[in-house]
Amino acid sequence: MTTTKSTPKIIALTTHSIFFDAYETASDILTTQKKIWALAQYCQSSDDFVDVVPANNNLTLYLKEPAQLAGWLPRLLEQWHELKATDFNSRHHKLATRYGGEYGPDIAHVAKHHNLSVDDVAQMHSSAKYHVLFLGFKPGFAYLDGLSPQLFTPRHAEPRLSVPKGSVAIGGNQTGIYPESSPGGWQIIGHTDFRLFDINAASPCAIEPGDTLEFVIQEVLK
Repeated sequence: MTTTKSTPKIIALTTHSIFFDAYETASDILTTQKKIWALAQYCQSSDDFVDVVPANNNLTLYLKEPAQLAGWLPRLLEQWHELKATDFNSRHHKLATRYGGEYGPDIAHVAKHHNLSVDDVAQMHSSAKYHVLFLGFKPGFAYLDGLSPQLFTPRHAEPRLSVPKGSVAIGGNQTGIYPESSPGGWQIIGHTDFRLFDINAASPCAIEPGDTLEFVIQEVLK
């Protein structure tokens, strides 16, 4: 399919799957991402797909039947040009968070790296509204957009062998929450008891791509 700057790439990966890539068309990444989420919701509202997977300015679709492929290739492009970023409906989550102390062993390092106090880091981190761009790394791990550039902090040179479940951390220009205990190299600044992933729930991931969230200070420990 021919593409221009304003036209996403649409690729038939197999007889049952389609890759829709809008990355190179994005003049504003978040606005384009909202349209990706809106397109994902549109596809989910049909009964034609086994799975719909939004990622960073792209969408992968898995059809139930190969006969549906030819119809969806032009249909996706038609919907893309009709949709607006405001067509996407999302949920907002508030996550009670303890910063510092045993919950955030790296917060002092982050503060020192930016010539800030521990309280400054907690206040700045909790004052932002974050958008969930996509899920990955671990089930329920949300990649968030919205971290203040004043808190961008490099990852550890040597990752920890185990980061506790619920750890709130900064890695480069992103922040996130570890949904389960696992190895990790991000700077741990706090902890939340919010349950991100429950395999027995009807919707295992409590937070979905396109949702927004904020961290609410429960306490700040020195």
